Amino acid sequence: MHKYRQKTFIRSTLLLMFSFFFTVSILAGPAHGQLHPEFDEEQYQERYEKALVLEIKDKSVKEIEALQGNIVEQEVKVRMLDGADKGKILTAINTLSGSAGFDMHLSPGDKVVIYIAEFTPADGGEAVKTIYVSDRVRSPALLWIVGVFAGLLLLIGRWQGAKALFGLGITILGIYKVLLPGLIAGKSPLPLTVIVLIVVTLITMICIAGFSRKALAATLGTLGGLIVAGWLAYIFGDLAQLSGLATEEERMLVYVENLNLDMRGLLFSGILIGAVGAIMDVTMSVASAISEIKRANPEMNTAELVAAGMNVGRDIMGTMANTLILAYTGGAMPFMLLFMVYEMEPLRIVNWELIVTEIIRALVGSIALIISVPITAVIAGWLTATRKV
Repeated sequence: MHKYRQKTFIRSTLLLMFSFFFTVSILAGPAHGQLHPEFDEEQYQERYEKALVLEIKDKSVKEIEALQGNIVEQEVKVRMLDGADKGKILTAINTLSGSAGFDMHLSPGDKVVIYIAEFTPADGGEAVKTIYVSDRVRSPALLWIVGVFAGLLLLIGRWQGAKALFGLGITILGIYKVLLPGLIAGKSPLPLTVIVLIVVTLITMICIAGFSRKALAATLGTLGGLIVAGWLAYIFGDLAQLSGLATEEERMLVYVENLNLDMRGLLFSGILIGAVGAIMDVTMSVASAISEIKRANPEMNTAELVAAGMNVGRDIMGTMANTLILAYTGGAMPFMLLFMVYEMEPLRIVNWELIVTEIIRALVGSIALIISVPITAVIAGWLTATRKV
């Protein structure tokens, strides 16, 4: 009877947490604001469609003194592969300015994304259509790598891999259906992000470990790590006077019409999202280790289980902290090369907001990861010690 009550308590606690956070996240969610000025969709339409390049020829060369060079406009004949114009042969414009990273040097047989803007005058006159080559078609490569990832996860992980894919799907839905719409609607970024991440964590843990002490301990450990990460992000972001406008993308958001975002809050939210994956990894590893140790030695008490969990956690935290630092360093490689090439002064580097932001992002995540180890070890040790094997 005692064991049954414990199971009921654990399941009720997990279900209560899930229901609470899910309800609050839904209440905090959508209500999309209108970001663009109104226009008559019947008069102006724009769309992106895939096409196959058939023929290319230079149309004109324009001299641009400010760029000290020429801009070449190419006529590109394409066969549309989808959309309203599927099967039609159209002519698109491709512009070459001599700028690496912007120019697309096309060849017949290439697949491209075509931008089509069509305007129909209000008086019913002939529609005016402009067609440009927007980008190369890269989605097939993306689909292949996603397929390899999912296939290996299912092949090696089997049922656990399938549950991991389900948890990943929930994570994507939580971000794109709750978090982002909530931010657009003007909700406070930090509380909303914490709520969404806790819901995602809880569902993921239940998928992996079921309604168990292990799932509860890992969830509570992750919650503790997130609270620490949020607090540290806020404190040190304030001390470093971070504005949340260090990157070009962040500054672009400021000028979007009818979009009122808390950019500093958005920065702190990004720090939490970047850290939660590693925190979940550590907390589940510690909780699982304690569960298996208890199974192997049923006589161990709470203090011994906590100590064993801490030993496992110390081994994990060293590699995971390194993983976080290396992940952020990998993203900043171009900047690091620029610093060395131009021999920038250290004083300039360590006070540049973009660099300070990334350093704080990496260290806040690492500290939260470290703190989550003892939190999880204590909770898992206490919950597991009462289990009868």
